[in-house]
Order: sequence, then C-alpha cells, then structure tokens
Amino acid sequence: MPDPHELLPLPSATFHILLSLADQDRHGYAIIQDVAARTAGKLRLSAGTLYRSIQRMLEQGLIEETEERPDPELDDERRRYYRLTRFGERVARAETARFAELVKMARASGFAPGKA
Repeated sequence: MPDPHELLPLPSATFHILLSLADQDRHGYAIIQDVAARTAGKLRLSAGTLYRSIQRMLEQGLIEETEERPDPELDDERRRYYRLTRFGERVARAETARFAELVKMARASGFAPGKA
C-alpha cells in the first residue's frame, strides 16, 4: 500500500476536496459549493481547477467515482458522484498532522497565537 506521506504537501484544492468528501459523497458542483461555504468564500474552486484536481485524485486513488445516488428521483443522471477512499482518508489525516506540526513550530517561534 502506498505511503500517504509521498503525496505531501497536498495542493490546497486537493485538501479542500478531501475535506468536502469526508462526510458524504458529492458531485462536482456540490463540492464547489461546500468548499466555498467551509472557507467563508475565501476559496472558490473554478470548474477547471475542480475537474483537473478530481482527475488527478482519481488516478492517485484518493477518491473514487460512485454509482450510488443520494435521491435518484431528484438527481440529474449526468452528475458524477465522488467518494473518499481509505487511502484518501489516510492522506488527509497525514496532511492534517503535518499542518498541526507546522502550527506547533509557528507557535514556538511566536508566529501563531496559543501555547507552544
């Protein structure tokens, strides 16, 4: 099984897409909306950035396309839904740990509020 650390550091868009898929499967537009909401509009993924990221993430095994539909009667059949893989979850956790270590170092240097 690949080492999650080999993919670090993740591009910002990739990390935010992983976060978006952590709690439920989503289609592309729903990912764009979720990322914008989670970041209070500070990060707005363009369709091009999203789909290039998704293609790379599929190739890396971070996410997978799913055939399942949340509510088929209310859904557009052209939408593709994506889900986080176990490997994708491991990579997201490794990146989160990397961020935590960076914040710890920043606090120790006086660059971030809080305890060192």
